[in-house]
Amino acid sequence: MSQSRAEFHQQHQQAASAEAQRLFAQKSVLQGAWLNWVAAQLYHLQPAAYASMVRRELQRLQAP
Repeated sequence: MSQSRAEFHQQHQQAASAEAQRLFAQKSVLQGAWLNWVAAQLYHLQPAAYASMVRRELQRLQAP
């Protein structure tokens, strides 16, 4: 039986949030190169649902 979307989200939310914070912390270090770097990092995350969770957390961290 496969895991529901809600179960997957609940199980991986803390890790996705921590990963987003790790990636976001590099923004001040990499400056102009950060966007390409973070895009490459997100591209390699698996599964795609997890990558989407990290992407949403990054968007939340960047919100004004």
